[in-house]
Amino acid sequence: MTWQRKLHGALIPAVPVPFDADGRMHRAAQDAYVRYMAEQPVAGVAVWAHTGRGLVLGPDQRREVLRCWRAGFPRDRCIVAGAGANVQRESDPQAYVDAALRAAQEAVELGADALLLHPPTLFRGYPDKDEQIVRYHERLASLNAPLILFYLYEAAGGILYTPAVLAQLLALPQVIGIKMATLDSVMTFQDVSRQIEKEHPEKILITGEDRFLGYSLMHGARAALIGMGAACCRLQADLIRAFFSHRARKFLELSRKVDLLAEHTFIAPMEGYIRRMLWVLVHLGVIPVEAAHDPWGPELPETEFIALRTLLHEIGEVGEVGRGAGELRGGGASG
Repeated sequence: MTWQRKLHGALIPAVPVPFDADGRMHRAAQDAYVRYMAEQPVAGVAVWAHTGRGLVLGPDQRREVLRCWRAGFPRDRCIVAGAGANVQRESDPQAYVDAALRAAQEAVELGADALLLHPPTLFRGYPDKDEQIVRYHERLASLNAPLILFYLYEAAGGILYTPAVLAQLLALPQVIGIKMATLDSVMTFQDVSRQIEKEHPEKILITGEDRFLGYSLMHGARAALIGMGAACCRLQADLIRAFFSHRARKFLELSRKVDLLAEHTFIAPMEGYIRRMLWVLVHLGVIPVEAAHDPWGPELPETEFIALRTLLHEIGEVGEVGRGAGELRGGGASG
């Protein structure tokens, strides 16, 4: 099956890693999460992405995460692994590219089906930025693994890919598509969508737009690779199916619910979305509250934990909110 067919209408959650309060992976919660996701209507998962803290996990942690997913996830589902380098650890251009290559090679060896290429933010501000971006991707393409480009808008922490750079990257035969995550730059999403439609219709436009998921489908996205997909998968998969089956009334109904979920999770401080998605998993009964820590994220008030429980009831994801249901009890929030 071609990647075009495999990913058409697909939901690929970017999955977080459950940690305890001491910053250790909560292995029992991780295993429970894999079992939960194996039962969801998803085409695959993305590990080592930003949601999974792929650029800050230690080498042993990265390997454990991917091995866990490969061992417990159905073989007919794809595993996409983020590949890149941490600019805080590698400031030399050659060392930076070499680190990204090592991560990509390791992902392939551990069973990843495709690679999501983290944007090379080291080159932001370089006078030859465009040439460096292209060379970086060409080096990763030398592994001959299926590649998904990752356009992360510069204002959201990424790096600008000009139309000329995008044209060169999309022309690489190893590239199967591009994930767009522009956060609040709808214009950028629209421009890239039009460029792909006109110049590279054989490539897959994959939305990473949690805050305008429904609209991104209307504007050309054919699949979703999103952190919001880490929980409430059926709701989002149903939204995607409703769009591609032309059920407008259902699509609008589900869009309202999905937008509400995004408006409670992808908010300032934006880095808190990972913990918020872990909290959603707690409310769904997938992981225990002591596993809902993000060692690299900000502290969040307990009021957000409670608000998420109320929201999940409102959109029909959990039952009636009972007494004590909103209590965090050691789940890592500030008071």
